[in-house]
Amino acid sequence: MKYNEVTSFPMTELKKKKTEMTKDYYQLKMKHSLGQITNPIQIRDLRKDIARVKTAIQVAFKS
Repeated sequence: MKYNEVTSFPMTELKKKKTEMTKDYYQLKMKHSLGQITNPIQIRDLRKDIARVKTAIQVAFKS
């Protein structure tokens, strides 16, 4: 997901997406610790997407 895509979402959807992605991140970390994940790069990509959403929320609050 690109930052340009994230900025097009309304604030309520950004907050929902952030909570959903945080839950997914936790589940991926648990699966990784149990050795059930096949592609550990998913964790890095999801973490970066969460950061993009948080940045978009922060920028929207400052505007």
